[in-house]
Amino acid sequence: MGNQKGQDFGSAPTTAQAAAETAGGLRAVRQRATLKAVCFGLLLSVPAIVIVSYAELVVKEIQIAICQFNPAALGLLLVVVLINRILSAFLKRSFLSPPEVLIVYTMTVLSVMIASRGLMEKLLPALVAVNYFANIQNRWKEAFFADTPRWLVPFDPTGPETQTVSKLFYEGTQGPIPWQEWATPLLSWSIVVAAVWSVFLAIAAIWRRQWADHEKLNFPLTQPPLQLIDPSNWSAVVTNRLAWWGFALSASVFFLNGLHVLHPAIPQVRVGWVLNDYFPERPLNAMYYTPLYTSYAAVGFAYFLPTQLLFSLWFFFWLTRLEDIFFSAIGYDHLLIGMPLYPTRLYIGYQVMGAYLVLVFIFWRAAYPFLKEAIRSVRRRGQTGDEDELMPYSWSFLLATVGFLMAVLWGRAAGLNWWVSVTEFALYLGVVVMVMARSVAEGGLMMTEASFRPIDVFRLFAPKHLLGRRNLTVLAYTDAVFTRDLRGLLITPLLDSLKMCEKVGLRRRSLLLPVGISLVVSFLVAATYQLYIPYRYSGITLYHYVYQGNPRWSFEDHTPAILGRDDPPGFRRPAFGVGVLLTLLMWFARSRFWWFPFHPLAYALSGSWTLIVFWFPLFAAWVIKSLLLRYFGVTVFHRAAPFFIGLIFGEFSMAVLWAVHSAIRRKPGPFFPWP
Repeated sequence: MGNQKGQDFGSAPTTAQAAAETAGGLRAVRQRATLKAVCFGLLLSVPAIVIVSYAELVVKEIQIAICQFNPAALGLLLVVVLINRILSAFLKRSFLSPPEVLIVYTMTVLSVMIASRGLMEKLLPALVAVNYFANIQNRWKEAFFADTPRWLVPFDPTGPETQTVSKLFYEGTQGPIPWQEWATPLLSWSIVVAAVWSVFLAIAAIWRRQWADHEKLNFPLTQPPLQLIDPSNWSAVVTNRLAWWGFALSASVFFLNGLHVLHPAIPQVRVGWVLNDYFPERPLNAMYYTPLYTSYAAVGFAYFLPTQLLFSLWFFFWLTRLEDIFFSAIGYDHLLIGMPLYPTRLYIGYQVMGAYLVLVFIFWRAAYPFLKEAIRSVRRRGQTGDEDELMPYSWSFLLATVGFLMAVLWGRAAGLNWWVSVTEFALYLGVVVMVMARSVAEGGLMMTEASFRPIDVFRLFAPKHLLGRRNLTVLAYTDAVFTRDLRGLLITPLLDSLKMCEKVGLRRRSLLLPVGISLVVSFLVAATYQLYIPYRYSGITLYHYVYQGNPRWSFEDHTPAILGRDDPPGFRRPAFGVGVLLTLLMWFARSRFWWFPFHPLAYALSGSWTLIVFWFPLFAAWVIKSLLLRYFGVTVFHRAAPFFIGLIFGEFSMAVLWAVHSAIRRKPGPFFPWP
């Protein structure tokens, strides 16, 4: 699992060591991108976007591309590998080499995530929901319309509620789709989207080396796709009986549950419970929402995480529940209010906020020697050691600066004050995105989700009504599109693919053009198809969260502050201080005592939807892995690994199978325990 200290927050090696590692890597990594791979990636991405959009929005039950462990991308990768082997056997030569398969996979995973929570499912509904759901009771017209720029939305902010473009979006039409009204807002939003994605590319290009080469992070989510991409791994897994046992176990459960949906007489295997239902009495009933989901794929992923991290993840999740029970037992029920727009308590949200800020400080402190040397080499225009990075460091620093300035200028043009625009995008890109990227690179978290927004940081110091109506109006849009729901964050598959390059023999720089093409094409295709879906099927009948949840919640949250006052509770500051102090203490302890079991990254994630969904699979994997290592040793642990790979592909294969079946037959599918 790598050096424990380096794995956590180690310092960078010397320049000579880094140069030696780079030189060795360049000798091993030779192959470049090919036109065949890019074309094949595009050919696969378009139907993938259609399948994912239909499954998630129309079928609803099967959310196959909402998060980092991506059933759609892995399922399609399996299809690519099978097609490749058949064509290679027919042609008597390799049709797609492993580096080419990685290019196809990267393009596919980016495409399906853009179509899902990575962007489009959040962007389009947010631009019309405020108009469609505005009425006399919620006073949204009074609160938001006057300060919404015309170029930001497809409706006319000077007009009435529920205009035609919004009404048809939610109620459907058999007539022409109003494409014209959407052209300007989509073009306008594409500017800030391009700016944010540019910063993602720059972060991936700069921080890959620090995290992968210097701190030796594991990037656990790269393991399942590598099992398919690498021919030697593929053969070893396919011929392994344990892998097939794992596949059969998880696949049979969800195959049976799918049949149950179609034919209720067939029994089903239950995969979800709500523990709160079993504790109706005080103080146990004060425990925040705690479901128990049995995702076999999540157990499979978690098996490859460090044991201490697994323990910390489920431990800190349950610590938040015990805090609820404790405060209720001593009569402090006034503390048990919710964090706005997040499934956790407010005092937990502010503890987590403190942890995030300390973690980012730790990341930069560890990376300081590497970043200083990289900046010096760019200034000297000498040997920079970036020959096999996604782009030269000079490009990366320039792209990060230009992308951030573009985002800030876009926010200013939309109506944000200068300092509000800078703060919004700095906290989003420089704090939240960094911690989320780290949670996947080090923690292998199957879903990225935070517990606070940049505006919650402002509330740490003052009530948000002091920001004024114009700032709060624009922030309601950016909250819905960027900062609230972080599932499908595109920087994580970028970092994973850059890590996999060294395993399959692909020059990292060869990914830049395929990634750029994929981002542009996926934006256009996903926008077109996801405008077609609500206008033809009626958005009000489609997936509730996408069309009636996320696009409304930010506006509902800001309305009281715009029309009145916002008085945040005083305990938010002590909670923030507790988060800062505990994270610093854990960092100090882990840097000096190898046995210290509590991981500050897990503490930062303790209030997230990610752990609400995955705490039990993480706990189950921790129990299994601990027992195997304690009583049977490392050898048995490695021998058992194919079984857990099989669990992943069994569950994901069924997700893709039922999604395709539902799209073709117009039938519902089974519930999968990663909503």
